[in-house]
Amino acid sequence: MTTPVSATTDRSGSTSGLFTLADGRRVGPIFALVSSLFLLWGFCNGMIDVMDKHFQDELHLSLAQSAWVQFAHYLGYFLMALPAGWLATRLGYKGGIIAGLLLVAVGGFWFIAASHIAQFWAFLAGVSVIAAGLTFLETVANPYTTVLGAPHLAASRINLAQSCNGIGWVLGPIAGTLFFYGKDASGASTGSQTLWIPYAAVGVVVVVLAVVFSVVTVPDVKSPDVYHVEDESSSEPVSASSSPSNVGAVYVLLVGNIAVLTVSVAMILWAILNAFGAGPGLVGLAEKIPHPGIHAVTAENALAIILGAVAGLVVVAAAVVLVGRVRRLPVHSIWSHPHFSGATLAQFFYVAAQAGIFSFFVNYMTSQTPGISRDATSWLATHFTAIGSDGMRHITDGGASTLMSVAFGCFLLGRFVGSLVLAFFSSARVLGLYALINIFVCILVMSHVGWLSVIGVFLSFFFMSIMFPTIFALGIRGLGVRAKRASAYIVMAIMGGAILPKLMGAVGDARGLSAAFIVPLACFALVSIYGFAWPRLSGSEK
Repeated sequence: MTTPVSATTDRSGSTSGLFTLADGRRVGPIFALVSSLFLLWGFCNGMIDVMDKHFQDELHLSLAQSAWVQFAHYLGYFLMALPAGWLATRLGYKGGIIAGLLLVAVGGFWFIAASHIAQFWAFLAGVSVIAAGLTFLETVANPYTTVLGAPHLAASRINLAQSCNGIGWVLGPIAGTLFFYGKDASGASTGSQTLWIPYAAVGVVVVVLAVVFSVVTVPDVKSPDVYHVEDESSSEPVSASSSPSNVGAVYVLLVGNIAVLTVSVAMILWAILNAFGAGPGLVGLAEKIPHPGIHAVTAENALAIILGAVAGLVVVAAAVVLVGRVRRLPVHSIWSHPHFSGATLAQFFYVAAQAGIFSFFVNYMTSQTPGISRDATSWLATHFTAIGSDGMRHITDGGASTLMSVAFGCFLLGRFVGSLVLAFFSSARVLGLYALINIFVCILVMSHVGWLSVIGVFLSFFFMSIMFPTIFALGIRGLGVRAKRASAYIVMAIMGGAILPKLMGAVGDARGLSAAFIVPLACFALVSIYGFAWPRLSGSEK
């Protein structure tokens, strides 16, 4: 078994630094340019997270129904992840970035047409195309930041780059407040007429960025091949399988990946069949905007039961097939390394928790926060609240959307603090600890103890901050040239953000949003297990 090294040294004996390669090249400027991409998709994601409430109000959708916005967003990631990884391997980092930027531009400009079509599906299509473009950027930029310096600082470096993502997430809800929740002089909503403006602006910006990347030099730095995965001729068994516990880990994690994949495919098939009227109605998909109201679906969800049964049979069959094959996986197969296959599962459940909390933040703030006295005259009270039917002041949609920028400020602060912490402490253990803290935060929110629970929601943003980039860095560590392919699968795992928010929305519709935090709680538990188990899964205690 090969143990990952903690630093890289060139022939002259010099050691690489945070933004210095082993050969002495300084790559700080290119790191800064690539980091600007993180701000871009943070901005787009931030707008997505305040869009749900807009469509709920315009189409009178339930929480679970409005979650189709998240489904469309993450569907773009799921469908484009493997093509993006394939093209990134052939085009290199530079070509992959430019291709992603141009696809984002197409999605941004489509929103102009979507506003004229004025149907829910048209906006969902734009969301999905933009997500497909962002998939290229995430598949390329995330692993690229991990190789622009010392390997042992990869997690710190990717978290620093992802801090720009946090800045975009702060700005996204502000734009959403202005263009999704605006009102005219008579007090009528203008969101449906102005929703396209920030997306068209994104289209212009990414075209400019594509031109910039086309003229600058982007070095194609290769990730260290710690596990010798580049040796195609090697039939050596997987290094991590040298112990019975890791043979079992490879088996269990592969079955888990097959399970989430089949569930994802079943959900996509259900959505397609519904779109063509072949199953329980996809409520609101073809409704005009604005629309006076819709009727609840009364059809039995027989299709869901059938697809669920088929998915279960696929998982069982796959489990049987895998018996006896795990030990024969060659070392150059990325699936033979449990620290990678565990990362795809951890990312699936982390993004599921993140998407659920982010997308229902506005709903939580408007429905679960305590009322305050109608006589309150502070600036916050008058600008963020309105007097409700009970005579108390409650947070408005626009106020909650603005507060989401504050929450993303906590997220951004967590990224900066996390980058510093990860430079001194084990990234795997920090990941496990942060996820464990978020479990207790979810319990606090579920307890529904007034403003203390509200504070808990903001704390969850802080402690979620490092999870995505840290899981990414831990998952691709030591995989050499196959890091690009591995990153595509980890990006594909983002599909968790399309599936679990619908479950969280369904629980919220039935039991209230405080109770719905049971869904992210379970997700954080699985992420915590991965973090604490990573040293054993990777065969390294460093």
